Amino acid sequence: MEVQIGIDGMHCASCSANVEKTLSALPGVSTAHVNLALEEAMVVFDDRKVDMDKINESIKSLGFSVRDTLHIGEDEHIRKMKEAFKRMVFSWVITALVMIFMLPHMLGGHIFPGNIDSWIMFSLSLIAMTIPARHVYVSAFSSILARVANMDALIALGTLASLLVTPLSLIITEIDAHNFAGIAAMILSFHLTGRYLENRARGKASEAIRKLISLGAKTALIMEAGVEKEVPIHRIKKGDVFIVKPGAKVPTDGVIVQGFSSLDESIATGESLPVNRQVGDPVLGATLNLDGYFQAEATKIGGETFLAQVIRMVSEAQHSKVPIQLLADKITAIFVPIIMVLALAVFAAWLIFPTFMHSIATFIYHYIPLTVPTQGIAAAFMAAIATLVIACPCALGLATPTALMVGSGIGANNGILIRSGEALQRMKDVDTIVFDKTGTLTHGKPELIKIQNFSGDEDANLALAYALELASEHPLANAIKAAAEARTIHALQKENFADHPGRGISAEIAGKKYNIGSAHWMQELGLDTAKLALDKGLSYAGKMYLADESAILAVYYVADTIKAEARAMVQEIKDKGIEPYMISGDNEDTARAIAASCGIDKVLANVLPADKAGKVAELQKAGKVVAMIGDGINDAPALKQADIGIAMGKGTDIAIEAADITLLRGDLKLIPKALRLSVETFKKIRHNLFWAFFYNLIAIPLAAFGVLHPVVAEIAMAISSITVVTNANLLKTKFRD
Repeated sequence: MEVQIGIDGMHCASCSANVEKTLSALPGVSTAHVNLALEEAMVVFDDRKVDMDKINESIKSLGFSVRDTLHIGEDEHIRKMKEAFKRMVFSWVITALVMIFMLPHMLGGHIFPGNIDSWIMFSLSLIAMTIPARHVYVSAFSSILARVANMDALIALGTLASLLVTPLSLIITEIDAHNFAGIAAMILSFHLTGRYLENRARGKASEAIRKLISLGAKTALIMEAGVEKEVPIHRIKKGDVFIVKPGAKVPTDGVIVQGFSSLDESIATGESLPVNRQVGDPVLGATLNLDGYFQAEATKIGGETFLAQVIRMVSEAQHSKVPIQLLADKITAIFVPIIMVLALAVFAAWLIFPTFMHSIATFIYHYIPLTVPTQGIAAAFMAAIATLVIACPCALGLATPTALMVGSGIGANNGILIRSGEALQRMKDVDTIVFDKTGTLTHGKPELIKIQNFSGDEDANLALAYALELASEHPLANAIKAAAEARTIHALQKENFADHPGRGISAEIAGKKYNIGSAHWMQELGLDTAKLALDKGLSYAGKMYLADESAILAVYYVADTIKAEARAMVQEIKDKGIEPYMISGDNEDTARAIAASCGIDKVLANVLPADKAGKVAELQKAGKVVAMIGDGINDAPALKQADIGIAMGKGTDIAIEAADITLLRGDLKLIPKALRLSVETFKKIRHNLFWAFFYNLIAIPLAAFGVLHPVVAEIAMAISSITVVTNANLLKTKFRD
């Protein structure tokens, strides 16, 4: 089974890596993904081998707590923000007091004689460590006990080391306690400030899920024994009849059994115009009832509803990992132990090779004048402490998931549901898109596209055709009926109606016999269709011939019409260097005619449903990276076969489940936007990973050679994480249109 678990207390990439490693090691757990930005774990496990209690215990053993609900809600997020803000402010008040005693010393003076100033700063730092930053040390201690040291362990060791230098100065007189006594408080203030700002930025990145969750109704009006009763949303069962009044949200998916209304379905379709719904029509949970009153029978509840499926798909995308993240994960998993060993090595190097280390530091300072190099044990302490606090794997851990969260959130807001991070990464490499014809490029419903009149008035003939076809449910008949109704043409009375299967229909109207049907039947009736000047440009369309006993009166051309945006969309993807194909079961001429009207040159015609996946595979063998776009059950194998499967949201559930990306409202204009979203999101991931690696590559040597003060190191560490998260959020500015 698969569960998502909310986890509180994770502050860095090492935290999430340790939780993921611990969960993956449990017997029965096949997959465990931990998302630091969402503060959640997604675990797939065999409940015969491991239960939820064991999973929760393993998380708690690392010093974290398990949250009762998934996806931090708005209220919980605000509470966490306020808590982080209070800690930050408290710490800065203490640090301000420390600065009062530190500044005179930096200018060569003292407030109190001797070492009294340093002991006051020592006491203030101790207060900062035990009150606003207490959780840092609790987390560090728990992680060390569990033998999975995290970023808090580095901060704890660095600040403890700087604090202990003051009492150590009583023994080693060459150490000036004033240089170290206040460092712990300052490091913690910048650390807590970074946590607060990072928390704010991460909250913005994950707001898509919170917004989706908030869309759902909290209560519902149901009918019990003929009486209205308000109940919590989880009380609704399939088959219950619920009531929706004007201004209320539809509580769950259902079908109207009484009444009618106009609904705002923009969350599902993206369309701002309201839609009319009446008895027999489906309604979606979380959509808004604008003005009518209706009763509906619940058909889907809980995780089956449309909104729940959308939330699940967005969540799956945010929990997934892109292949490029694997390198960062491997580095993060061993980062903290390596830095601890490195800090000890730095300390030892400054004691054993002081002249060499000082000469290197002086050389670096000549080009990067950050901190004047010092010598002796004081320099060893400074360099080791700076190494501990500068090395932060947080930026590495946040680089990819934060960008994925923002990208998938933008997609959801635009009607593009991305199932996985891998799909998002792969999408940018697509060079070939295969379009299914029916329901994808076309509307999937035959329409009357032309009337060719040979005798009599066009509307009068359409009235005859309407009367004849009124009793038929054939798709071509439905197209003629829809066209007549659109012109408000009334049906004529008919007698002696006769249905001729495979041929057509005949009846008497106003004492005269009329026939409507195929060209073959017209010929059987002795009417010559070969002499008619038919429209050769519509050779792909189905044709219905209307005739009386002596002559053909009109020909009705019926075809599945192309979506208005199809041609512009095809041109846009061509401009991106992507080659479009159309796949269809139609004959070559019909398929090519439709493809040409869309601007598509490459056509795969006469393809049986079972052979679509094979055609996609052939393109892949030719070295193409293929995206398949479809909407039907018969498209599901091809969607799975393709490098990227894209389902039109108005298609079948099976097609949507088989796809990597779903376009909610079936709008072809979303395809170029999905391509652009993939490119821009992956660009952010690359930028973030580059800066995260580059930061550590530059900062750690500077700290190790003593030219980076521990306080400056902590500032740089905090800025690196905030920069990565903020950079990911900048993705939103590119999709405000």
